[in-house]
Amino acid sequence: MNLRTRITLLTLLVLSLSLLVIGASVYALLQRYLYQTLRAELQDAMAQVIQQYEIEFSIGSRSGVLGKVLPPSVYGEIDLLIPSHPTPESFTNEVIVATSRTLGQRLLLTPNDYAQLLQKGEVWATAQLPQGERPPLRLLVYGVLVKAPTAPLNLETWVAIFVAKPLRPLESTLAELSRVFLFTSIFVLTLGGVLTYLLVARTLEPLEAIAQKAEEVSIKGRTRLPEPETHDEVSALARALNRMLERLEHAFQTQSRFLADASHELRTPITAILGHVGYLLRRTPVNEVQRESLETIRREGERMTKLVTDLLELAGSEGGWRFEVRPVELRGLLQEIASEYAPTFEGEIVLEAPEEVWVEGDDERLHQVFANLIANAVKAGATRITLRVRQPPGRVIVQVSDNGPGIPPEHLPHLFERFYRVDKARDRAAGGSGLGLAIVKAIVEALGGEVWVESQVGEGTTFSVSLKHAAAPPPHLR
Repeated sequence: MNLRTRITLLTLLVLSLSLLVIGASVYALLQRYLYQTLRAELQDAMAQVIQQYEIEFSIGSRSGVLGKVLPPSVYGEIDLLIPSHPTPESFTNEVIVATSRTLGQRLLLTPNDYAQLLQKGEVWATAQLPQGERPPLRLLVYGVLVKAPTAPLNLETWVAIFVAKPLRPLESTLAELSRVFLFTSIFVLTLGGVLTYLLVARTLEPLEAIAQKAEEVSIKGRTRLPEPETHDEVSALARALNRMLERLEHAFQTQSRFLADASHELRTPITAILGHVGYLLRRTPVNEVQRESLETIRREGERMTKLVTDLLELAGSEGGWRFEVRPVELRGLLQEIASEYAPTFEGEIVLEAPEEVWVEGDDERLHQVFANLIANAVKAGATRITLRVRQPPGRVIVQVSDNGPGIPPEHLPHLFERFYRVDKARDRAAGGSGLGLAIVKAIVEALGGEVWVESQVGEGTTFSVSLKHAAAPPPHLR
């Protein structure tokens, strides 16, 4: 997941949490306000009912109390109870008269609600009128228990007065708020996500340009990263990277000069040593011990000569090789290399290549590449080396396969590093410097190609070289 997507998702997460908190807060505040308003309305209605009841209450005219003071939207009920100590069951078993404005249905509460009414003298509850309503009509009920100012039949009488109002308008308002907030949140999240993605993309454009240019940075030529004129952290980063590249370039040039100078300085004394050793071996009488010592000096001198030559090759590659790039006929080149190794190689070299396969390259450098790969196979103890040519679209791939012991997988990522050896003792005995594959990689990449290796322990190793395909030149130019 790229940085642009991560920032967008993080922004959406923060925005979602913010909207959730805001929505929950607004919902809770509005719900509280609506319930408080509804409670205040019911309390006002209750006060009017009690006042009217105290003025007009009588057994014969009790039904007129509710009709005179309650608006049509408010339900009401007055229950008369005879027992001097009512219980919750009294409301279902011992109600003498129930005067109601609830579509002919009583406001039956739960036993707990009636118990609270008897204990505290008032109660807030919710009830339903199930008959004739689909779904049932939910009501907010406010009840008050008072003693009747006059008692019928000279008995102590209790009056429970209830007023109620449907919760449907309140619930509809909250539901509408939820729907509006949901659609608004979806719109805000969508718009916020798109704007964040575009804004982050625009912000990261300079970084992407820097990253793309950084991929083109090469040790063979000076490359500066673009410095956006934004005067922010991105431009500061670009300037810092350019200063770092300048320091690296200076350090590399110093290292390359030292490598080239040291190699040239070493070549002269090594040549002198080899010359004197050869003279002593040819022109002076020496015993076996002396001859063995001189032969050792010569072998080590030749190894040092090869090492110096390889170092000069690498110094030349880092400074930028000058190639004579032209079409090279690959089959003929591979046949020439195979014939060079045939007299000294005890195994078999097999060439599997079609006729007239041309690549863009320098014939001398390509000769060096494939000769190095074949030499490595010979040193590894292979008895069969196969040179195979494949032609995918626009490319030519040469595979150098052997049936040697193979290379352990932990060594494969490091094979093309300088001075890296899989078997240090064997490579030193064979005169290897550990630079051959590094030179191969440098040459192939300088020609616009690729090189890679595949190996199985006990089965063998395959080096693959991918080069640019070239059209065959006219016969008179070959």
